[in-house]
Amino acid sequence: MTWLLDLDGVVWLSGRPIPGSAEAIERLRQSGRRVVFFTNNSGPTIADHLAALAEVGIDATADQILTSSQAAASLVDPGSRAAVIGGPGVTEALTERGVEVVPANADPAAVVVGRTTELSFDDLSAAAAAIRGGARFIATNTDATMPTPDGPVPGAGAIVAFLAVASGVEPVVAGKPGAPAGQLVRDRVGEVEVSVGDRAETDGLFSQVTKSRFALVLSGVTTKDDLPVEPVPDFIGDTLTDIVGQVLGPQGAESGRA
Repeated sequence: MTWLLDLDGVVWLSGRPIPGSAEAIERLRQSGRRVVFFTNNSGPTIADHLAALAEVGIDATADQILTSSQAAASLVDPGSRAAVIGGPGVTEALTERGVEVVPANADPAAVVVGRTTELSFDDLSAAAAAIRGGARFIATNTDATMPTPDGPVPGAGAIVAFLAVASGVEPVVAGKPGAPAGQLVRDRVGEVEVSVGDRAETDGLFSQVTKSRFALVLSGVTTKDDLPVEPVPDFIGDTLTDIVGQVLGPQGAESGRA
């Protein structure tokens, strides 16, 4: 049985661990569950994600991490050319796919857009022009914000919205809860028992795509003040520790049932 966990808002906030997350993951593993992480944060590389997990006391391997960058790269034909507005994780996924990453003014077949804090007007302008000229517009995700200990900051969706307005074109969305992300899970993971996330509009809808039960944590973007939400979660808890306790029962009383 596999649990699919989001990272931001579930495991950490901007790399700062949410108390109990590492212990909750270890408890899941000891109960016989497989834990896989799927993040819409397209900026970091897989090595970055692994290092960040290790820093908060969670062991993982590359095959246990899925990203919206990988979902986006799956939409670009190997051997073609793509421009990137995003972090190194997007470039890594495209390169591993066999796609040549080029500047937006170099006639790319696609423009792949994710979250980055390094933006220039010239790059955005060139990307918008490429999209208007016929390049396929692919968004790693459209999350408007990203949770941090100091509150939400702009996410990939804010950058995608800028380019959608500037180009007059709506993107194909690859990450959660999109179909490309669902296909990535089917190819790499298979059946999912429980999906844990902090956004009903992303993780909740994605649980429907993966036909899994949805567990909503209130340690990220969604708070008690936002309840009720749609889709209705199967479980709601302040943190991942609370969710694991609801499913497995009190500590030391693993039931093996969800």
